[in-house]
Order: sequence, then C-alpha cells, then structure tokens
Amino acid sequence: MAVTDKNILTRLYIVAACLFLFAVAVMVKLVSIQWVDGEKYRNLAEERTTKMFTIAPNRGNLYSDDGSLLATSVSRYTIRFDAVTVDDTDFKEQVVPLADALSGLLGKSSSHYQQLLRKAKQNKNRYVLIARNLDYSEYMEVKEFPLFRMGPYQGGLIIEQKTVREHPLGKIAERSVGYERVDENGYYTRVGLEGAFGEYLRGTEGKRLKQKIAKGQWKPIGQDNIVEPKDGYDVVSTIDINIQDIAHHALLKQLEHYKAEHGSVIVMETKTGEIKAISNLGRTAEGKYYERLNYAIGESHEPGSTFKLMNLVAALEDKVIDTSSVVDTEKGIWRIYRHRVRDSKHGGYGKISMAKAFEVSSNTAFAKTIHNGYKHAPEKYVNRLMSMNLHQELGLPIKGEGIPVLRYPGDKGWSGLSLAQMAYGYEVAMTPLQVLTFYNAIANDGEMIKPRLIKEVREWDRTVYQFDKEIIDASICSKETAAKVKGLMKNVVEKKHGTGHGLYSPNFSMAGKTGTAQKNYASKDPDKLRYISTFAGYFPAENPKYSCIVVIHEPDKSVGYYGADVSGPVFKSVAQKIYANSPLIDEVDMPRKIDEKVDSNFQKYYAEAQKKYNQVPNVKGMSGMDAISILENLGLQVEVKGNGKVKKQSISHGTDISKVDKIVLELS
Repeated sequence: MAVTDKNILTRLYIVAACLFLFAVAVMVKLVSIQWVDGEKYRNLAEERTTKMFTIAPNRGNLYSDDGSLLATSVSRYTIRFDAVTVDDTDFKEQVVPLADALSGLLGKSSSHYQQLLRKAKQNKNRYVLIARNLDYSEYMEVKEFPLFRMGPYQGGLIIEQKTVREHPLGKIAERSVGYERVDENGYYTRVGLEGAFGEYLRGTEGKRLKQKIAKGQWKPIGQDNIVEPKDGYDVVSTIDINIQDIAHHALLKQLEHYKAEHGSVIVMETKTGEIKAISNLGRTAEGKYYERLNYAIGESHEPGSTFKLMNLVAALEDKVIDTSSVVDTEKGIWRIYRHRVRDSKHGGYGKISMAKAFEVSSNTAFAKTIHNGYKHAPEKYVNRLMSMNLHQELGLPIKGEGIPVLRYPGDKGWSGLSLAQMAYGYEVAMTPLQVLTFYNAIANDGEMIKPRLIKEVREWDRTVYQFDKEIIDASICSKETAAKVKGLMKNVVEKKHGTGHGLYSPNFSMAGKTGTAQKNYASKDPDKLRYISTFAGYFPAENPKYSCIVVIHEPDKSVGYYGADVSGPVFKSVAQKIYANSPLIDEVDMPRKIDEKVDSNFQKYYAEAQKKYNQVPNVKGMSGMDAISILENLGLQVEVKGNGKVKKQSISHGTDISKVDKIVLELS
C-alpha cells in the first residue's frame, strides 16, 4: 500500500513539474511577445486591420493661351453605407426619407433604396454601394440627406473620392495634350503636354487611414485625411484653340479626300516660337482618323524638296553659287555614275537660273550644283549644314523627339552619290517641327528660335514660373541670304511657274516651298512606292506672323501625291482662316482743327466745375449736359425740361446748398 502511495506521489510531482515548466515556457513566450517581438506583432496586427492609403491630388489645369481649358481634373465620388454604425431607432425613423431623397437624385424608385438599405441593416453590411461617379454638387447634396447628415459614425455615410482627367476639346489636340500615367511599379508613361509638364501639374499625394472589414474591403476611418493632398499647379500653354480647331479640321478634310495614312500640321508664331497649333491624325483600320501618335515631333523622315531651302542657303553662304547662276537641267535627266536624277517635268527646264530652279523645284539643277560645288570638299558642305543646327535635336520637354539624320563624309552610308541625293532631300532625315524651325528662322531673317509649348506655370492668380523666348542661334545665315531666299519662297506661290502657284490668292500673301518625297523607293515593286507630301512656309510673306508646315504621308496615288496638291491646300486653308479671324486695325487720322466755340464752352464749363460751391451756382446759358454735371456733383437732384441751353433754373443762384434738395432746369 505504501509503495502504491509513493508511486502516486511521484507521478504527482512529475505532473506538477511539467505544469510548472509549461507555465514558465508560457511566461517566457509572453515576455518575448510583449518585450522582444511585441512591436513586430503589433504592427502586423495593425497592418491587417488598418492601412494608410495614398490620396491622389487634383492635377493642375492645362490651359490654352486665352485661358480656355485643355485638360482639367474633376472629382468623382462613390457613396457607400455602413449599416452597423447606425442606431436602430434612427434607422427606422429616417430610412424612408433617405430612400425618397436618393430616388429623387439618382432616378431609381424609393422602394429600391428602401429594400437596399433594409437588407444592409439586416445583414449587418458595413460597405454597401449606394452610388458611383457623383459630381461635386451631387456629393454635397447627398451629405445633407436624412440620416447621412449625421455623418460616418451615426449616419453610416462612407465617401470615397477619386479624380478623373477630362479634355473639354474632346479629340482635338488629344495627342498633343497627352497624358501621364503611373503603373503599379511606379513607372511613368508621359505623353504630350500632360507628360512634359507633369512635374508642375501632378501635385503632392495625401494620406487617408482605412480599416479592413469583411471580404477584404477597406473602409475610411473618420471624415478627415491624415495628410491633405496638395493640388498641382496650373499650366498655361501656347496653344490657340481657334487656330488648333482650324488646323485640325483642314488636315482631317484633306486626309479623308486623299485617303492618306497619316499627317500633321504645326502652326508657330514667328517672332516668339510659340506653337499655336499642333495636330496629328492617323487612320484606323475602318478608315477613320484620330490623334494616334505625335508625328509632328516624333517622326523623322526624308524631307524631300523642302530640304532644297537648306541647300540653297548653304550654297549662298559658301559662295558656291548665286541666285542668278545658270544651270543646265540636262533635259530633265542628269546622270551621276550609274544613278539618274530626274525632274518632275518631262524634258526638263533647259538652262535656268538657280532662282528659277528653286521656284520650279528642279532636282537636276540642285543635284548638279551641290555635287559639283562640294565634291572636292564634301565636309565643307556638311559643316555648313551643321552650323545651321540641322544635326541637333531641339531639346523639347515633350518626350520622343525624332533624331535628325545628317551623315558626315566617312560615315556608314556615305557614298559618291550622297551630295547629289542630299541636294534634293534624300539621305537626310528631320521631323516636321525641326524643318519648320529652320523655315521659321528664315522668316526671322536668320534668327532661329526654339519652339515653345508653355507660357507660364500658375498657382491661382500667382505666376510661379514664366517661360520666355529662347534663341537657339542668333544668326544661322546672313541677312542678305535670308532676304534672297525669302523672295524666292514668295515667288514659289506668286509666280506662274512656281510649284505652289495653285495656292496663290490676291487677298493675302504666303511664302513657302513644296516637297514630294518618295517612300519605299528601294523596293523594285512599283505598287509599294509611296509618297510624303509637304508644304512648309510662312504668312504674310512681307511681314511674317506665323510659320506653318503640313506633312501628309502616303496619299492615294490615284487621287494625287504632289506636295502642292496634297499639303498645300491645308496650308492655304489655315492661312486664309487665320487671316479672316484676325481683325485688322486701321489708324484713322482725325482732323485736328479746333472749333473755337466748342472750346470756349468747354473752358467755361471746366472753370465752373473746378469751383467749390456753398451756394447754388448760376447755370443760365450753359448747355444742359454741363449744367447737370455741375449740379449733380454738388449733390443736388436735377430735373430737366426741354433740350438745349439752360433758360431758367428753379432755385436762384446764391441760395445755400444745404437748404436745397432738388432743382428744375428749363432748357431751350
């Protein structure tokens, strides 16, 4: 018996020891959790129940130069309901008025909202959706609805805000206005003005604390943000919406007529470099056109005959030729090695001056002149082109500028044909905006200005940054050379033999150069041969205010493909409509002869008006208007009978003004 009791006692000791060790282990673990890993687990628990969310700020507005909106951020609101936080008594009293109010605003029946709210209350739903995409006025109205006006804790109102970007002009200039997007990894995609000036527009993010509820949903805690978002600055662009609209529709009309693949138009203010319009339209598979890519800035291609202006300026500056120099066009075909340079006119132009060669756009004349003039020193030719900045990007804030191609002797691709090819716009590449920048420099007598898309950055009515004219090169050529080629570009339009004469109008003047470049010319299949049609220039010809370039790719050859026919009419339409919309101010010299009687009356009135009266003055003999002016300035009420001069006044002069309220004047 004693042995049995001893065994039992031993077992009890063992059990007690195990329990003691277990208790010690529990205490150690509790201490470890509390003091060693406590912070870790507290943070983990908090992360699983509450989380800080970022609040996107409102992007700043993007404006045109006259203050019209190009892009703006609009707040949209989602309304949800937390049925658990609402007192049962409050819910029963106000659910019907709330449903009626929601019905009146949102359109669905009151019974629909009563059923929705009652079901949420029954199921203890803490996040039931009431409405999406409400604007600000609707959101403010909802906040004052029955029950909801009690706020988030007593009324169950949950408000979620987001911002969306809207473009009031719709599809016009959509690609130029652009966008800025960021993915889940923080990488930005920046397009157009929105992308270029995102640092000003985007603002600073705010912070909002939310609590995790059922089904992985997050409910905002409280009504206030932890950190308020700061809205972005407003950006005022150089775009003129009227000119933009003109350019867009003129380009669209021509693209549709010629069934072209895509095209672009740029209009620049000559003296400032401000881009007033930039339109880029590409064709869909269905034959419709929309702002697909920014061809004007990003697409570098062989410019064709518009590059003849650059060649003529180079040759004039290097004294290789003068505009009066005579060149034989070789019956329209000039052979160089195994290559043939052809003119568009069958049989050529005979022996002509370089001035006329430019006006008729003779390939043979330019190829012969540049090849023969520089064949012993081709680097001199390329150096001259480089001195005019034709090898450099413009350095625009908009991403994706096309890279110009200007080969140097010895570079890969340079050959004995290069000088002749470059003479009429092949083996080189430029974007439309780069070409226009050069033409704009000629319009400015040689001053090359950097194209500009932004005027200023604003915060409300305060200017934060001001952007002014930026000069790339004060003189790309002599004023003498600029004057010569400006005259020739005017002749391109005005002279009957000029390639752009079909655009001539006696009502307004234009100057420019046509260009027709072949595309896919390396292919031996004639069906694959395509064209790029261009017209670049400025207007008015005498005192240029705007420069403009129109580039249209791959027009239907059966309809037409020459630059003068395809792109030229767009240029003319833009110029004509800008002329029509620009008021002309004529100064009219007014006769300076002074009417002595009128002057005498005025001097008498002026002398009376300067006096300080304590008594009613004598206004008899004065004109009615002068008398009224003097008396009313003394604080008297004046009643007038008749017209002309004052014949009689109801209150005698000399009467104390403080005793008079009203005076009657009889005029005759």
